[in-house]
Amino acid sequence: MPASRAAIGRDDLRLKVAVQHVRMGGEEFRVMRPAKPLKNGALYKTRNSYDMYVDRADGRRIGTLWLLAARSPRTLLYLPMRTTPPAPGIGWGEEQPLDLVLAHRSVQFRPSRWKRLRERINAGNAAREIRTASVPESDLPTDEENEKADKEKDYATTRNHRNQPFLRQHFFAETLFLTGDTSAFRDAAGDVFAVTKEGPPAAATRLYLPGGCNYHVCRGLYYWSDVHAHEVEQFHVEFSPPWTK
Repeated sequence: MPASRAAIGRDDLRLKVAVQHVRMGGEEFRVMRPAKPLKNGALYKTRNSYDMYVDRADGRRIGTLWLLAARSPRTLLYLPMRTTPPAPGIGWGEEQPLDLVLAHRSVQFRPSRWKRLRERINAGNAAREIRTASVPESDLPTDEENEKADKEKDYATTRNHRNQPFLRQHFFAETLFLTGDTSAFRDAAGDVFAVTKEGPPAAATRLYLPGGCNYHVCRGLYYWSDVHAHEVEQFHVEFSPPWTK
């Protein structure tokens, strides 16, 4: 299991997490979140998309959680992001801060139950166990695989995407739920890590464009032109240098 006490390898991606078990309605749910709050990771709902801003450190933490979601068919990965200080450039539109929940489709959790479950896990007396979660770095797509995927991300293409793995969206209680299979989460994690890799050198040499794909470093998780036909909004991951210490 990702957050077990198994030996951690030298090349593993590691993350301190808080694990909680909650019984509700005759079922037990396992919830995992970062042990420490995110400082430079924020998610917003805009008129036409979901926009997530990350710096290098928190972006890597978030990307690791996406890889954990790929390996955790019985766990809800919870990223409290509504209380993160606003990212640079926010305020031009009517951005709504959101939390994020990642769930492998095997979890089969109904988003309508989330508000009550969130109240339970955020209660002051809710038990939680701090662990070190790890995932093999080999779970990330290689540079060659990323380059191949980039070539396939032709926004003008008209090919059929029905068989392509992607993350489905559900919005409830100020929270965006992303659900999908292992391939979909790993592919998306590759985009998050790519932003954290490409962002710092771009920030050192390029012009900052607030609200416009900062430093021109961003990735969209959905790359077909008829995105709304799949009943999803575009999800952008954008790089921003740390805005909170």
